[in-house]
Amino acid sequence: MKGADAEQAKAAWPGRPGLYVHVPFCASTCDFCAFYQVKPTAASMESFLTGVAAERDLVPGASSFATVFWGGGTPGLLAPAALARLAAVVGSPKAPPAEWTVELAPASVTPQRLEVLRAAGVTRLSLGVQSFQPGWLEALGRQHTVEQVRRAYDRIRAGGWTNVNLDLMFAFPGQSEADWQADLTEAIALAPEHISTYCLTFEEDTALWAKLSRGKVKLDPEKELAFYEAGWARLAGAGYGQYEVSNFARPGYACRHNLATWAMQDWVGLGPSAASQCGGWRGTNVADLGLWRERVAAGQRMTEARVPLNPSLLAEDALIFGLRMNAGVDLAVWRARCPEAPWGEFETTLGRLAEGGLVEAEGSRVRLTHRGRLLADAVGAELISVPAASSGV
Repeated sequence: MKGADAEQAKAAWPGRPGLYVHVPFCASTCDFCAFYQVKPTAASMESFLTGVAAERDLVPGASSFATVFWGGGTPGLLAPAALARLAAVVGSPKAPPAEWTVELAPASVTPQRLEVLRAAGVTRLSLGVQSFQPGWLEALGRQHTVEQVRRAYDRIRAGGWTNVNLDLMFAFPGQSEADWQADLTEAIALAPEHISTYCLTFEEDTALWAKLSRGKVKLDPEKELAFYEAGWARLAGAGYGQYEVSNFARPGYACRHNLATWAMQDWVGLGPSAASQCGGWRGTNVADLGLWRERVAAGQRMTEARVPLNPSLLAEDALIFGLRMNAGVDLAVWRARCPEAPWGEFETTLGRLAEGGLVEAEGSRVRLTHRGRLLADAVGAELISVPAASSGV
């Protein structure tokens, strides 16, 4: 590997990993949510906090992190003192993360919590709005009001944050395009630096899936595509650049943690159900608070779906996640990094996708077309079907 390829590969693989902490507490379960969560109690929160600190000590060689992301669940359910304890696992203030995101539910945003997060060094807040219409918030099982969204946003801005994301959802059963446009209008008027828009999905073992199974709601793929395009056009017109299928940002405000993860850089996951990719392995913590604590106490982590990061797996995921980004994937960089991967099979599949108008190439870089972004999940499924190389790790 020489010249530009070596420099690109080096830039894509910095020395410090990212850190993801899964905070599993939710006061109630939204109809669409399939993430692991538990009801918050004093005992469960104490178990979580002591467990995260113990698990952090099990991570070798990671004295600091390039980026940090706290998700959930609802990290904002932790009391201010508990948030300060959780912040201590991030590491030395001498090497602070370049970006530190915390997800917050609107009802959990208080001046006291914001003060702790600011003092800890959090640089980016992500507010789970989903909709600005009371009827849709109720239909989704959300526990906040539109007034709480506005109050939370005002408090965040008053606290000095200049990097804020709003999460929105669309394509609810019965939602009209006018409803979706109204939500976009409200979000754009607040002028956050970043907006994430997620098509409602029907995950197994959720209340929404049960409704689908009983015929109470129906899928409408054509409407979903129309909503995608309406959102993309509206956000582009408002100055938000699409950099990934579901993510839009003002210049310079793309989420660094997610970009690093999608580029297959190392990250450490702490907490029950958190995934990790580090040390040549990928794995997930068990989705059970009590069992996770037992395993951490025994010096075990990444015990579920633990697999070695062989070249085929790494290259496949680099293509699947990289193609979701508007910039696409530089095949030359990944050929140099994973020469043992089945590149012949990958290129055959990419060629077939190009013939179907789903991908396009410019030099060694491949990206999705507009139609390909609309069908990104189908493109990913095609790449997953590529036979694995016969070589080892």
